Amino acid sequence: MIPNVLTVAGSDSGGGAGIQADLKTMLALGVHGMSVITAVTAQNSLGVQGAWELPVEAVRAQYRSVVDDIGVQAIKTGMLASAELVETVAELIGGTDAPAVVDPVGVSKHGDPLLAASALDSVRTKLLPVATVATPNLDEVAQLTGVRVEAEEQLREAATAVLAYGPRWVLIKGGHLSGDAVDLLTDGSAEHWLRAPRYDNRHTHGTGCTLASAIASGLAKGLPVPEAVAAAKEYVTGAIKAGFALGGGIGPVDHGWRFRERS
Repeated sequence: MIPNVLTVAGSDSGGGAGIQADLKTMLALGVHGMSVITAVTAQNSLGVQGAWELPVEAVRAQYRSVVDDIGVQAIKTGMLASAELVETVAELIGGTDAPAVVDPVGVSKHGDPLLAASALDSVRTKLLPVATVATPNLDEVAQLTGVRVEAEEQLREAATAVLAYGPRWVLIKGGHLSGDAVDLLTDGSAEHWLRAPRYDNRHTHGTGCTLASAIASGLAKGLPVPEAVAAAKEYVTGAIKAGFALGGGIGPVDHGWRFRERS
């Protein structure tokens, strides 16, 4: 049986992030990807030109349709846009027996807001407590906790602050720091430091979505959290290295890089 993974996120019309990136990642990693679309964006390599969230009843209906008939082995969340959607999705995940990877998306790669400021408290009190793994970047850590990380030694402080909201594990992504791309995965006791070379490639659109979806894919296959995260880090590092120009701005990571290496 091919494991089923459900992404609950926004649509990126440019194909580099969001639902589109999630489904490409899942295909590349050998799981069956399914989707609950929370918002539609008009988006390209230059930024987000518009965003329209879907009604709560549409999100709930998509979720129930998939989970009740097909079933899921893992769930990944991305852009949830509003407090109402965050709380609805948290409730749905809380009632589903599957690991959940929460990517607390706050802004796009171009700096465009993708989460209402009024929704931050709902992320803290409703969504993070149902997360198996939370995967904030440093901007999202600052947004959620007020902790600002400027050096690798501060990643532990950031992890402690996020864990206080209740996720079982947190992966603090240090990609915005200088030097190697260093991330810290911890459950508050065990620590796993993940390092990868930093590639001089500006085409990194969709990195966070891709990483979270890769982790969910590993969990759906039955991998323990540390192994799923390590495998996802390896996959996304290759995707960043192979990122390509698209349009006039920031291009996407290459979700199919392993296929192209073999050809």
